[in-house]
Amino acid sequence: MTDQQWNDLKSVVNGEVPSPLPVGFIIDSPWLPNWFGISILDYFTSDELWMKSNLKAIETFPEAMFLPGFWSEYGMCSEPSAFGARSSFPENEFPHAFPNLTSVEQIASLAVPDPSKAGLGPLNLNRLRLNREKIEASGHRVRFSVSRGPLNIASYLMGTTEFLTAMMTHPGETHRLIRIITDYLAGFHELQRNTFPDIDGILMLDDIIGFISGDQFAEFGLPYFRELYSAGVSIKFLHNDAGCTESVRYLPEMGVNLFNMGFDTDLNLLKELTGNRVTMLGNIPPRDVLARGTAEDVRDAVRALRKGLKDPSRVIFSCGGGMPPGVSTGNIRAFIDAVQSG
Repeated sequence: MTDQQWNDLKSVVNGEVPSPLPVGFIIDSPWLPNWFGISILDYFTSDELWMKSNLKAIETFPEAMFLPGFWSEYGMCSEPSAFGARSSFPENEFPHAFPNLTSVEQIASLAVPDPSKAGLGPLNLNRLRLNREKIEASGHRVRFSVSRGPLNIASYLMGTTEFLTAMMTHPGETHRLIRIITDYLAGFHELQRNTFPDIDGILMLDDIIGFISGDQFAEFGLPYFRELYSAGVSIKFLHNDAGCTESVRYLPEMGVNLFNMGFDTDLNLLKELTGNRVTMLGNIPPRDVLARGTAEDVRDAVRALRKGLKDPSRVIFSCGGGMPPGVSTGNIRAFIDAVQSG
């Protein structure tokens, strides 16, 4: 993000309503490689192609904030790999991390990985180091430390069904697992901040929040997220595009001040449930409208979103979730124009 974009983001989070209205998108490997014209595997394995594709996005859409900006990642494999999860990287499909905890008894022997050495995290950081001069020459800086959230990582290590079941059958072991992952994440985010002093934001992505009840989140999620979001940074960003109505009321208590949700939740309701203390990044359907719709479908959805908002403060116009595969340049342009032209 540029200095101007970063300042604009902070002003929106602080409740100001800029003109034109702000537009932002989470972009990463599900969308960016194929939009640029390369395979997902090329994107992951070539520093040059990774850099060129990110540069192309910011040059094509200078009006949009891309979050977190120059995201160095290996899909869902980045953090589970630190705990020994086996990873699969098809040429042009999403990578996948396979469970490596086959029983809750194995949690007792699990140790906190060293974030500077374990898994793919060090490769993510080194890609940013190698490209830092080019990023800054483009007018942008590394603004966010980034990771998946602790519940998301736990679900990859155990399997989603197994992890959710363990919450009910083995709560003690489940807390130990989340504790170990949280300690790793605290170290990983600190390492990122120490490596890139311009970092003043944290982004975590955790859809498992949407699979549990509010009471379960209060027990197994809230204490750990609150700890991680206690970092002394300006922007505390959470992505959860699964269900959020059970947990959204906890966002202010977690410390979150920027939230990207699923498309099927009304922004007015979310603003009400959070006392309008959290900036909302959303909220048109990502697949059925932004990716599969026509440019006019996109414009109609954006206009309806604008018209339906009771209060435009603390809103950044986006899709519900990250940028999905297959979104065209024309549809993104239609989105931006519909937001900024009224």
